[in-house]
Amino acid sequence: MDNDVKLGRFISLILRHKPETIDIILDENGWADTKELIEKISKSGREINFETLERIVNENNKKRYSFNKDKTKIRAVQGHSIKVNLELKGVVPPVILYHGTAFKNLENIKKDGIKKMNRQHVHLSADIETAKNVATRHSGKYIILEIDTEAMLKENYKFYLSENKVWLTDFIPSKFIKF
Repeated sequence: MDNDVKLGRFISLILRHKPETIDIILDENGWADTKELIEKISKSGREINFETLERIVNENNKKRYSFNKDKTKIRAVQGHSIKVNLELKGVVPPVILYHGTAFKNLENIKKDGIKKMNRQHVHLSADIETAKNVATRHSGKYIILEIDTEAMLKENYKFYLSENKVWLTDFIPSKFIKF
């Protein structure tokens, strides 16, 4: 299963950031042909077949990927640094959402708000525990910020909910963040 984790990370790289790594082209909605993905990952020297891919999609703890109905296409459900249209629909979020980040980012966030940086959206969590997991990935010292989504909605900010239940928005001005 450790191999599944490594393969999952490689698939994430391909479907979210660098499809050119294996010379694959995603369509405008981020979909890759499943057979072609398996063939080109195999050519890169990694062992994969449809059963392995299906297991990675089904068992990924973050539910990062999804198949279309007949499983002929696959895509990452959020987190892209490349331009794709995930066909997200606007959704009314809970009154409060959370954003976990490294403590070193706090001063910039106070000054400039939370930016999407090299991603298509700012990622938010519905619970503190998930925000903590996100914040501690890259840094020991972290902070969990509370976002007043109710106030943001009143000023016409849009929110989306990805298939794997990550809340997304384009930008969060600091006035909506509880420090």
